[in-house]
Amino acid sequence: MAGHSKWANIKHKKAATDAKRGKIWTRLIKEITVAARMGGGDINANPRLRLAMDKAADANMPKDNVQRAITRGTGGDEGTNYEEVRYEGYGIGGAAIIVDCMTDNRVRTVAEVRHAFSKHGGNMGTENSVSFMFKHCGQFLFAPGTDEAKLMEAALEAGAEDIVADDEGGFEVLCAPNDFANVKDALEKAGFKAEVAEIIMKPATETVFTGEDAIRMQKLLDALENLDDTQEVYTNAVIEE
Repeated sequence: MAGHSKWANIKHKKAATDAKRGKIWTRLIKEITVAARMGGGDINANPRLRLAMDKAADANMPKDNVQRAITRGTGGDEGTNYEEVRYEGYGIGGAAIIVDCMTDNRVRTVAEVRHAFSKHGGNMGTENSVSFMFKHCGQFLFAPGTDEAKLMEAALEAGAEDIVADDEGGFEVLCAPNDFANVKDALEKAGFKAEVAEIIMKPATETVFTGEDAIRMQKLLDALENLDDTQEVYTNAVIEE
């Protein structure tokens, strides 16, 4: 991905997040609840819960909301029982898209996802139709100006798999999902605070969109992102501004 596109996209995503904080909190509550239900309420023994709680802190979500979600997930409070479901499909020009959802009604969710795809020029695919084009991994993005030598040393000592420089001077550190918490801790202890730190589905190759196709693709991605049951949207499309 071109460097200027990556950092522009990060700023765009952060601005969008700030603009819809209530929706972000709803998604985080779902994630915390499911993470606690699956792995327990101890963040030291549940990396997924710890990541969700870190995101909640970054989103300035009140601690009471977080604790209620953990309590609900560990069985201390009755609430909606969410399940995870993944949908895959194709956008403009066949670009690959993954939509991860949490839902209490699969029939409703699949209908909404299918409608968003078809309305905006995409098509839903079958299970595993595009996921093979992505790698499940931990990702840390560091802004241009980061000390490359020190970052590389700290990342490799922490157990990262790869460090990649982009053409604008930023850096991407990749690790196995299970190593995410340890790598994050080690990097922060070494003085490196990532602009983005999350576990993602990273595309093996990317397709750059410009002009009218970029506008159409962004509308499709926004429609999928804005569905109530959507947690994350991953794509191999790069939208050039």
